[in-house]
Parts: sequence; C-alpha cells; structure tokens
Amino acid sequence: MLEVLLALSALCVGLVIGWSAARRRTAETAAKSIATTHTNPEPIAPEAAEILDALRSVSLVVDASDRVVRASPSAAALGLVRGHEIVHEQLRTLVRTSRRDKDLHELELDLTRGLNGAGRLVLGVRVTPLSDDHVLILLDDRSQLRRVEETRRDFVVNVSHELKTPVAGLSLLSEAIDDARDDPEAVHRFTKRMRTEADRINRLVMEIVEFSRLQVAETLDDPQRVDVRECVAEAIEHMRLMADERSIGIQAHDEGNRAEVFGDPDLITTAVRNLIENAVNYSGSGTRVDVAVKGSPDLVTVAVKDQGSGIPAGEIERVFERFYRVDAARSRRTGGTGLGLAIVKHICANHGGEVTAWSEEGHGSTFTIRLPAAHPEPSETTIGRPVDEARKVTS
Repeated sequence: MLEVLLALSALCVGLVIGWSAARRRTAETAAKSIATTHTNPEPIAPEAAEILDALRSVSLVVDASDRVVRASPSAAALGLVRGHEIVHEQLRTLVRTSRRDKDLHELELDLTRGLNGAGRLVLGVRVTPLSDDHVLILLDDRSQLRRVEETRRDFVVNVSHELKTPVAGLSLLSEAIDDARDDPEAVHRFTKRMRTEADRINRLVMEIVEFSRLQVAETLDDPQRVDVRECVAEAIEHMRLMADERSIGIQAHDEGNRAEVFGDPDLITTAVRNLIENAVNYSGSGTRVDVAVKGSPDLVTVAVKDQGSGIPAGEIERVFERFYRVDAARSRRTGGTGLGLAIVKHICANHGGEVTAWSEEGHGSTFTIRLPAAHPEPSETTIGRPVDEARKVTS
C-alpha cells in the first residue's frame, strides 16, 4: 500500500513539474513573439523600399498593428514618428480608415508640432493600402506654402486698408474744392491737403514696391564693397531739412575705423535713413538724434539713438512687423506708412546682418544695424614690397 501511495505521489509531482515547464515554455514563446512584434516589425519588400526612396514625399509604411516598419529620415525630424509609433492620432485614424475601406484617402491635415504643441505643421496626406498587412502614407510638407499664402493675404488686406484712408481723403477734398470754388483761400488750403494725401499715397506705393522687391530677393545680385560711413553721411544729409523743420538736431559719431561691407550702397543708405526718419518722427522738438558708426574686423555697427518717449516693453518685438505702428495717430500726422522698419529688417537680412531695438519708456530708443565687415584688400604696397626687395637682391 505504501508503495502505491509513493508511486501516486511521484506521478502527481511529475505532472505538476511537467505542466509548469510547459506553461513556462508557452509564456516564453509568447513573450518572444510580442518582443519580435514590437521591436522588429515585419519589413517590406526591397523593391518597394527602392521605389519609396525615389519619391520626393515623406513616406511611412505601417503594418497590420499600426506599427511603423519604414519611415523617411525626415519623418522623425518633422515629429511624425517616435520609434515605431505614429505620433498624431489623426494619421493613425486615417490609416485605419484606409485599411478598412481598402481604398486611397487624401486630405490636408493641420497638425501641432513640438513638445508643447506650439509649432504648426500643414501636411498634404495620401494613404493607401499596399497589401493586406501594409499601408503606405505619403506626406508633403505644405507649411511654408501656407505661410506664404497667409503673408500674401495679410499683405493685400493691409495695403488695401492703408490706401483706403488717403484715397477717401482725396475724394472728400475734391468735393470740398468744388463747393468752395468761389473762395480762393479755401481752394488753396484744400489743394495743399490734397498734395499731402497724394504724397502719402506715392510714398506708400514706393515703399510697397521696395518691400516686395526685398522679399523676393533673398540675396544681393551684385554686391560691391561699400563704405558704410558714406552711406550714413548721405542718409543724415537727406534727413537734415526735415529734422531742422522740427528743431531736432542730428549728431554723427564716427570713430574713424574701417567700416566697409559687401552689399548695395543704396539699400544701406535707405536702411539708415529709415532709422533716422523714425527717430525724428518719434522725437520731440529741441531733442537730438545720435548716429554712431563703429567698425571692427568682423562687424560694422550703426546705432541710431533718439530722445523720444520710448517704446513700451510689450511692443518692441512687433516694431519690425509691416504696417505696425506703436503710435498710429502720430504716424498719420507724420505720414508714416508702417513699412520703414520692416524694410530695414529685410535690407539687413539680405546683407547677412540684423537690426535690433532697445527702448525704455521715457528714455528714448536705440536701433542698431549690424552687418558683417568686408576684409581689407591687400594693398599694392604690401604686394609690391617683396618684389622690389627681390629685384634689389637679384641686381
């Protein structure tokens, strides 16, 4: 009897051990299967990969479990893929819809970009099944195109608004002149105002043309060596009469160092003139505008400082936007178009430089242009000296 009980006990232990081993092997197999699924998604055929490499669009291929099995290098840079996962739920939903319908789906998606979602990504998306297991996603980044369209639309709206006021003013003044045709003094007064409005329209049109040209030309066609001190002197002379009429002094400061850059002298003069004009327009009678030129081996700096009322801290970042005015009422009185500082910004960018603003309310403002300096050319004396000395030795 004892032997039977021992045999039964051994049999039970063996069954338990065998069941445990079998269960462990099953679990290990399942774990390996899951690991393979998550770390090594099923690849696509080499022929398909070659075709995708030839496409200009960003491409993604996902398997039946929505895992990314292949992605263009730029997909991660755009924030579309993280590991083997598609980041945006809109794309995942579109993939499932295409797989279910077994059909091509195409639309434009406006997606967030970045860790905090502050960025914006506009994509043209085409999704189509490749097989029962794989779905292809082709994406075209339209973000820049959308920004250009929005910029063009805003520009047209702003220009229309800016032209509307002087055109309406001319219409009213013409009616006033017609009503006052028997009053020579009134006719003279109204025609003077008409000339002012006409000059405003002419200036606005000229600045719009200039601004548009600068936006199109990202680089200079034929840069030449330019002495920035001469451009500053010309800009000051151009603004001298306007400043004198308002009892505002313009003082030039030149350290005498080389201040040469490669660029367009007319554009650089325009940039400095716009800064001086802006300073004069926002300065009070009896104040002074200082224009300082400083040259160094690597950088040429032009700083225009006024003694005006200053710019509120929240407005400084916007002063270089086109048509933006800190004081719209003052701009209307002075004839400002709101394009002057935007033109300065584009001129500096086209010359490989920048313009910055510093201001404190009640203490005036300082606008600073920084342009890369042109290295000095070897002088004839420097080049010729070794030759002359060699001639003396040989003789």
